[in-house]
Amino acid sequence: MNSPRRDSGSRHPRQTNDDPELGAALRAWRDRLSPRDAGLPVGGRRRTLGLRREEVAELAGLSVDYLVRLEQGRATRPSPQVVETLARALQLTGPEREHLFRVAGLAQITHDRIPRHVPPGVQRLIARLGEIPVAVFTAHWTLLVTNRPWRALVGDQEDRRVDSNVLRAIFADGDLTPWPITSDRAPEDVAAAFVADLRAVRGRYPHDPDLTTLIADLRTTSPAFDAAWNSGAVSEHRSERKTIQHPAAGPLTLDCDVLTVPGADLRVVTYTAPAGSADAEALQFLTVTAFTTLS
Repeated sequence: MNSPRRDSGSRHPRQTNDDPELGAALRAWRDRLSPRDAGLPVGGRRRTLGLRREEVAELAGLSVDYLVRLEQGRATRPSPQVVETLARALQLTGPEREHLFRVAGLAQITHDRIPRHVPPGVQRLIARLGEIPVAVFTAHWTLLVTNRPWRALVGDQEDRRVDSNVLRAIFADGDLTPWPITSDRAPEDVAAAFVADLRAVRGRYPHDPDLTTLIADLRTTSPAFDAAWNSGAVSEHRSERKTIQHPAAGPLTLDCDVLTVPGADLRVVTYTAPAGSADAEALQFLTVTAFTTLS
């Protein structure tokens, strides 16, 4: 489990924060969120209708001790990264997320950056699509949220088979990197499509610092990315059939669909197979295994 991230040396402007509302708000939001909506097992006796501190800490990638100190008002200066991950874990609405930033003593967030907030409805959708691998990416293809079938099929940020940003993973070694996910198109065509999609994102968020860093890093380290970027192509990444080389289930050929969330500029990616097909049976096996081993 990740240790809490502090904000020493943070470049984000701060306000003075002695307001006990931070802890009260965190407790209230934790109490109202059901395990089912968070994609957690609901069996067994529970002393609360909401989530336990241990569950929120796991969802947010924080230590339980740090979450306790936040709720009790003994830790009052969480970093922007901690606040962002808590807003996601607690499935806050847009106004609630902004309120959390304010009571945490952080400056108001600007709205010219790539959205990273996953609305509660999208999180509930992911949690309840139990048989379908689902993941949410930012506009510039950084992974935000996955469900258990996705992690069983593809992996997650802590799995060395994948990188949290798709573009960095594709161009990790300077040239095109062997990828456990292939499509009917040639690898260079898939890579070029992602780069063209990224250029369209740059047009919408020309001042986003993370996007600027991503593009600069890849242009410096990857001649293949730089050549694709210099082509000037602009397009949106589309849905297609893909084959995943799974270490236990073997190759699975699935329909990969990319859905968008209006007003949030997020990519919801799903993998499905026709009912009754061998790929559907293999996918169901992985899904059952995921819920058996992770419950």
